[in-house]
Amino acid sequence: MALRPILCFPDPKLHKVARPVQQVDERIRSLVADMLETMYAAKGIGLAATQIDVHERVIVIDVSEERNAPLVLINPVLSWTSAERHVNEEGCLSVPGIYDNVERFDAVQVTALDQDGQSRTISADGMLAVCIQHEMDHLLGKVFVEYLSPLKRNRIKTKMLKQQREERD
Repeated sequence: MALRPILCFPDPKLHKVARPVQQVDERIRSLVADMLETMYAAKGIGLAATQIDVHERVIVIDVSEERNAPLVLINPVLSWTSAERHVNEEGCLSVPGIYDNVERFDAVQVTALDQDGQSRTISADGMLAVCIQHEMDHLLGKVFVEYLSPLKRNRIKTKMLKQQREERD
């Protein structure tokens, strides 16, 4: 297991569309272990492989209070979404320190492979549903700030670039 660097917005690599995993093997299980370690170290509740510059359809999530219930989704597909939608405040490990409101489906059903290559279907609502949708966006090359107005998005981009310059200096 190893900590991986997390890409920060507006890095163009965050906009790459992830390709499907062809085979769940030791390489993918090692990637999952690295992603979980990276997510927990960063105090996040979800991480997509895209965020660590691996452009394959892999997501890890843990919304439990104890941080001991990891969920692994490989090649996830939304198979159902509720008619109801809600606005929730979201943040992102790739946009540290920024939180804003995004509208998402209240509930979803997702079908994916787990780290053993077994297919499973998960029904989710609340925070888990929001997290699944947020992380699946990353696999499509979309960052949550893209749901915001162009003005807000540009302010965030300017702030992030300034932070990145200051960290390098």
